[in-house]
Amino acid sequence: MPAGQSTLADLRKAGIITSQEVVAAIDLYLRDPTAGPYRFASGHSIDIAALVNATPAFEAVDRSGPQEKVFRIVLAAAVMSAHPSTP
Repeated sequence: MPAGQSTLADLRKAGIITSQEVVAAIDLYLRDPTAGPYRFASGHSIDIAALVNATPAFEAVDRSGPQEKVFRIVLAAAVMSAHPSTP
């Protein structure tokens, strides 16, 4: 892993967090944006709602209808580049 705080992608690449956990975190946020931080089995956590609220790009992406897939793709990219809280 690179020096400094790891991104979720770094942790995924190192096998510390699984792809299934990333999908579960995104799915939880999409079902309930008020659910709070998602805690991974490794003890790392990420607050996707806070990430969305702090990222201006999300203002331009529609979250429903035919654009829902676009929103999910943008969300996944943001989540993978985020720095989760350490255990």
